[in-house]
Parts: sequence; C-alpha cells; structure tokens
Amino acid sequence: MRRVWFRSDDLSAFADSHFADRYVKLVFPRPGVELPGYDDGSLDMRELRRTLPPEQLPAVRTYTALFPDLDAGTLAIDFVLHGDGEGVAGPWAASARPGDTLLVNGPGGAYAPDPSAAWHLLVADESALPAVTAALAAMPPDATARVVLLAEGADHAPDVAAGLPRGSTLPTDTLVTTLSRAAGETLLDTVTGMEWLPGPVHAFVHGEADEVMHQLRPHLLRERGLDRAQVSISGYWRRGRTEDGFREWKQALATSEGSDRR
Repeated sequence: MRRVWFRSDDLSAFADSHFADRYVKLVFPRPGVELPGYDDGSLDMRELRRTLPPEQLPAVRTYTALFPDLDAGTLAIDFVLHGDGEGVAGPWAASARPGDTLLVNGPGGAYAPDPSAAWHLLVADESALPAVTAALAAMPPDATARVVLLAEGADHAPDVAAGLPRGSTLPTDTLVTTLSRAAGETLLDTVTGMEWLPGPVHAFVHGEADEVMHQLRPHLLRERGLDRAQVSISGYWRRGRTEDGFREWKQALATSEGSDRR
C-alpha cells in the first residue's frame, strides 16, 4: 500500500465530517480528454454524462479519506498497489509526485466507533484497512478492540500501529489478527471461531462484497444475534469487477433484498 498526502486550499467540506469511514470520490480524466472545470473544481458530472460519450467520461473511484486537517489543508489516502499496472487509481498513486493534482468530491460516511460499546470488532481486507486505521485512531485509550485483517500473504501483513497519525497509539486492549489469503485463511472462519467478548459490541465489517455480504453478514446478524444498529457492514469491492460494475451489482442486490423484505 502507498499513502499519498494531498493539500487543498479549502477543506471546509470536512468541517462536520466525524466518520471513521469518511470517503471521497476521486475523478481521473481519460487520457487525451479535456474536462471543462476539472482544474478549478467546477466540474459538473451530470453535464458530462449528458454531453460526452461513455468512453470519454472520467473514471470515478471511491477511497477512504484519512486524517483531514482543516488548518493545514491536508488529508491522506491509502492506495493498494497491485504491481501489474492495471486499473486506474493504483497506477496513478504509484507514479504520483509533488505537484500532481487530482479532483476530489466528498466527503461521505456513516460509521464512527460507538463510545458506549463494551468492545469493538473490526474486520476488513486491504480495501477497508484505512477505515479501520481511522476507527482505531478515534477510539479512547481504554477501548477494547479486536481486529481481523485479511492480506495477500505474510509478507503483505500491514503494520496497523504504523498507519496511525503521528502522536496516536492503539487502544491498550487491542488484539490484531492478520490472515493470509494465499494460505487459504478467511475472515469468516476466523470470526466464526474467535472468542466473543462479553457486553455489547459495535462491529465494522467491510471488504470484498461476496465475503462480507453473503458470508459474514448472515453470521453476525443470525448466529451472533447482533441487530443492525450494532453493525456497519458493506462491500467495498467485488472480485472480478471494476468499481463501475460493482455499483451495478450493489444496486441489483439492494433491489433484490428490498423485494425479499416486501
């Protein structure tokens, strides 16, 4: 992963953003396509969709925005680098240099650690690691946190403490378990077999959509008996799909589940 620090003259949009999973939309122009309003931030995506053919529309990718500092005008974004040169955001981050610019829309978000919870369960793969980092940084020193992270292999295991902002430390009672995808370890097996601490839990569970929505969510809501207010759970990506295709999948899932509830 690579952390890229950004600076803006105006981060006022973050003034009321207190979510650990705060996210932004990064807008990447297609090579050779000039986008009116891109440089000054006045880009109108609805107008672009009306006037440009699909192949000329910019690519939009969603990322967690870390540690916005309104006074300094800075924030950080962590990118997963796949090493194959494919995709949009990863290659941009791999070659980013001081002076490069990027149009960012946002922020959004919905989750912050519940201070009344007896303990916190944070389950994620690489895509949600930044949000887990932000959640841990937002917890008081005496919080209890159990973190389960899935990485590609042992040599890709993240150093969670190193990702915290300067001057921050992990809550004292924090246990981090890192799994290896290459070794066949899964989030579901680990969460199913883990010790369940006493008292109400607040869970943040995000990652690959099939693993999160079809495996972990039923386990937490049915077998563990959590109610929806105790769980922030959603897919951040879908294996085999770009973000555009993933949006279509999420919409179809929401429609299907809405029909089932009716």
